Amino acid sequence: MRSQMMPTYSPPENMEVSHGEGIYLYTADGQKYIDCVSGIAVNCFGHANPELVKVLKKQAERLWHVSNMFRVPEAEKLAQTLVDHSFGDHVFFANSGGEAVEAAVKAARRYHHCKGHPERKRIVAFESCFHGRTTMTVAVTGNKAHMEGFFNGDLDCDHVPFEDMDALKAVVSKEKTAAIILEPVQGEGGVRPFTNEFIKAVRELCDETGTLLIFDEVQCGVGRTGTLFAYEQTGVTPDLMSLAKGLGGGFPIGACIATQEVGQHMTFGTHGTTFGGNPMACAVGQKVLDMILAPGFLDGLKSVAAYFQGKLDDLCKDFPQVFSGWSGKGLMLGLACVPENTQLLTLARDHGLLVAKSGGNKIRFLPPLNMSTDEVDQVAAILRDCCAKVK
Repeated sequence: MRSQMMPTYSPPENMEVSHGEGIYLYTADGQKYIDCVSGIAVNCFGHANPELVKVLKKQAERLWHVSNMFRVPEAEKLAQTLVDHSFGDHVFFANSGGEAVEAAVKAARRYHHCKGHPERKRIVAFESCFHGRTTMTVAVTGNKAHMEGFFNGDLDCDHVPFEDMDALKAVVSKEKTAAIILEPVQGEGGVRPFTNEFIKAVRELCDETGTLLIFDEVQCGVGRTGTLFAYEQTGVTPDLMSLAKGLGGGFPIGACIATQEVGQHMTFGTHGTTFGGNPMACAVGQKVLDMILAPGFLDGLKSVAAYFQGKLDDLCKDFPQVFSGWSGKGLMLGLACVPENTQLLTLARDHGLLVAKSGGNKIRFLPPLNMSTDEVDQVAAILRDCCAKVK
């Protein structure tokens, strides 16, 4: 029997989750799964992490919510940490990735408005991107199936093929373009990293035309690719960056980080949210960053990621009829399937492994950042068993 929720999702009928512990997820009927979805890159330290639970309980006993009418010390502390460890000078807190992207788009348009160029409103994005499900972020994403029935026109958004510089130059205009937005590693679009060379060329184009550069690190940020932020590996800094998912370790939070040049124009009344920056979300977010920034953590993550990538190499070598290669960075990985990826998705679930679909006929791995090599071995063993049953 289905619930009374709007039918916007399509979860497996026979899989009702009950609780989780670390990398494992359990269902109401007692099934145990290795969870390499992590709530779509959200549960970055696994399920019910004791350190995060402790912080959440402590904050819940003190203060839940006060709104933006008052100063919130937890929010100000988290904002300072994000600024200290990024390119940014200002932070706006929201509740989700879509809201964080929406804030970045508003900030980009506001910047040009305040500079005397209110006509510069167009946002340029790349095909196969994913930036959210609000009206504006659906327009930025440009997926026609997601846009159908909601609005007419393009809402001042343009789209170009992945890594097509000629197409990008043809669309970007000093007169109309506000910003270019990209995911350093596309998540839904096939776990595809942009090359550093292309990203540097995008930055140069932005500088030449006075266009802002937005990085959407909602999925690939907060340690997921092996550094705190994915942009650190590119040699480029954006003007704006959107974060969410892993930042809360499972608790809803989003953030938009801006440079002083851009952020200073988001003055009183230009944007807002009732729940964004609430004490509970920010207390947990601070603990997530403390854990990621702890000495040796990111080095350990890179080591496990390299081990995982080696296992994917082995699978592609041993089962070329099933897997044709992998892509990604850190612990954000996509494995290209020869048969339909849905077959592998189902086989994996039947064998106790949860993975996600992605573009390019891939299955996607987004395990907890504190995954062990023993857990990687378990995943690899299950995938080998699945390969033997592929039709």
